Amino acid sequence: MSKIDIGINQQDRTSIAEGLKRLLADSYTLYLQTHNFHWNVTGPQFRELHLMFEEHYTELATAVDEVAERIRTLDVVAPGTYKAFAALSSIKEVEDIPPAREMVEILTHGHEQVVKTCREVLGVAQEAGDESSAALVSDRMRVHEKTAWMLRALQ
Repeated sequence: MSKIDIGINQQDRTSIAEGLKRLLADSYTLYLQTHNFHWNVTGPQFRELHLMFEEHYTELATAVDEVAERIRTLDVVAPGTYKAFAALSSIKEVEDIPPAREMVEILTHGHEQVVKTCREVLGVAQEAGDESSAALVSDRMRVHEKTAWMLRALQ
């Protein structure tokens, strides 16, 4: 590949990409949790939660691809292993299968954590004048804020 020249210096691209890696790890971890809960939810709200979790993990699957591709656009290697995601993510894995109500709480906190990660990355991208990363992160933040609101409304 030829040398990158998109108007953002290497140091800033690296800083932004490091934040995007954390966003990618949080998003992928949340994707896995949501998919797990989709498969294993039980109880009176089964159908509603099963379908909602499917909507959420489908949206997250698209999001992780967009975030990883932005990292690559900045000429940085995107992480892609469970080990890397576990090291980078601020979302803790759930070992067991909690009751449906607890699943909703766990996912609510997960989406709120992704919002916090977005806020950190957004500042770095804005400071570097990286409007493309800032727009991506801002869009992700809006999705996760809305999803957290919808999950909180179930509790």
